[in-house]
Amino acid sequence: MGETSTELRRAIAGMDDEQLPVPQHRLHGPGHFLGLYAAEHVAATEFVIGAAFVALGATIHDILIGLLIGNLLAVLSFWLITAPIAVKTRLSLYTYLEQNMGELFSRLYNGANVLIFVVISAAMITVSATALRVLFGVPPQNMPYPTSASFVLIAASASVIAVLVAYYGFNVLSEFASICAPWLMVMFAAGGMVLIPALNESLTGQTVLASFGDFVDLAGATVFTGTNADGEPGIGIWEVIGFGWAANTFAHFGLIDMALLRYARKKRYGLCTATGMMFGHYVAWISAALMGAATAAFMQTSIAFVSPGDVAYLALGASGFVIVIVAGWTTANSNLYRAGLAAQAVFPNISRTKVTLIVGVVVVVGSCFPIIYRSFLPLLTYAGLLLVPVGGIVFAEQHLFPRMGMKTYWHRLRGAHQNYPAVITWAVALVFGFGLNMIDLFPFYYLFVPTWILSVLLYAGLAKRAGADRAWPEAEARLAAFDEAVKEHHRELAAREVTEPVKDTSVLTKVIRAVWIVVGLLIPAVLAWRVLFNSPDLDSYYANRELFYSLTIWCTAIYFSFAWWDLKRSKAPRRAAMPVECPAE
Repeated sequence: MGETSTELRRAIAGMDDEQLPVPQHRLHGPGHFLGLYAAEHVAATEFVIGAAFVALGATIHDILIGLLIGNLLAVLSFWLITAPIAVKTRLSLYTYLEQNMGELFSRLYNGANVLIFVVISAAMITVSATALRVLFGVPPQNMPYPTSASFVLIAASASVIAVLVAYYGFNVLSEFASICAPWLMVMFAAGGMVLIPALNESLTGQTVLASFGDFVDLAGATVFTGTNADGEPGIGIWEVIGFGWAANTFAHFGLIDMALLRYARKKRYGLCTATGMMFGHYVAWISAALMGAATAAFMQTSIAFVSPGDVAYLALGASGFVIVIVAGWTTANSNLYRAGLAAQAVFPNISRTKVTLIVGVVVVVGSCFPIIYRSFLPLLTYAGLLLVPVGGIVFAEQHLFPRMGMKTYWHRLRGAHQNYPAVITWAVALVFGFGLNMIDLFPFYYLFVPTWILSVLLYAGLAKRAGADRAWPEAEARLAAFDEAVKEHHRELAAREVTEPVKDTSVLTKVIRAVWIVVGLLIPAVLAWRVLFNSPDLDSYYANRELFYSLTIWCTAIYFSFAWWDLKRSKAPRRAAMPVECPAE
């Protein structure tokens, strides 16, 4: 038995970290997830989604109430569905499926992930390219395909940079993205504040709003009018709620974000997703819609033909170029990294770095086609519908099986090559979900709910018929021995890796932090506030807006310079502590 245990520990020590549960000493607290979700979900495509709500004809009351409810449902889904499974297994969904659902199922699923994340990455980079298009005077790209060689060059160049960053420096970029989150929040809100007086003047002749009620009346009359682009009644509150909930279905109901939340110390850290949902998907969408409507009125065109670069430049001046590029790149890189992981699972004999480059070639081509980012809303919903059944399968195995007297990891215990109940469940659920969409029997944005429920129940039934309630004493003993060896491996890792961070209390670090907080965040917020509330007439409004434009770009430069400096100092060497033994899991 001792030799078996030793052999197990040696085998585990040679395994990739992605194939093992996350050890206790590598877990993170709530601050990590608050910054992580804010950075990823305050993205460049918020400009596209905000404009889409305007074109779809939502009313202001439907937006204010519907998006609040929809995004609250999304936060609850992360908290109650994704986080418990992630914390219980400590595995990414990719690894979980590879170990427990069979080779065929894993290959099919990861292939679908590659496609989805390639599209998302390409859309993000295309949005960034629209900002650079304005900067270089390239004409608007209003067709589904590129109509300018210069735009192709810009989009391809931006894509290549993003792919190389994902290839070489994703960890540093992801840390820097967390620092970017507060700046992105401030600038998205500031953009809406800067353009509100111009909208109000066009409607009432006054540049100043007297109350929140005035804002609601203004937004209802000029932005969220209840009439769509064809002049017909637009979507209602149920559609708004549905989209707010469904926008990240693949991440919560579909369990993609097990990859992130497996590092959470507690299940309740799923609530930290509120920084992304309630700001990035609530405040930023509304602010982006205001900015888009104002830009369309200024350009005397339909909001459907206004690019994110045009919107950001009018709202934020030169800083607008930065926000579109940064928001696009930070989100594109995380999705490129995910696409690389998924592609490696499909082609396990190719390294992640090489397969990331191969995926990157597809992203470079896709980013040149504007139709991808203009179709972002339905793409998100269809992506959720494609992946949600897989989340239902895992949910059933982790929560339903123990209550039904079935083995959680029954397929792994059985030792079969393929998990046909999982394959059949996914196929039936897809036919069911997309069939409901074709016959228009169920609201489009809610299709994931019955599809998920079907997958949970169907997989439980098929797995029981396949013998998931049987006992495999020898296999269960081997699995228990493997788990114990993993815990021992984690204790050895903790003894080597656990360190006591040296808190940097130097005056220089405090000054650096104060500079990027005050100059990079507080001053732009104060300047935007001044434009909104201290512009009694058009002359003062234009003067305040120009002051905002001219100072904010310098604030932006200082912010990123000092934030990067702060990050580099925070990565200074740490003093090793005494070996710490991990608590038993």
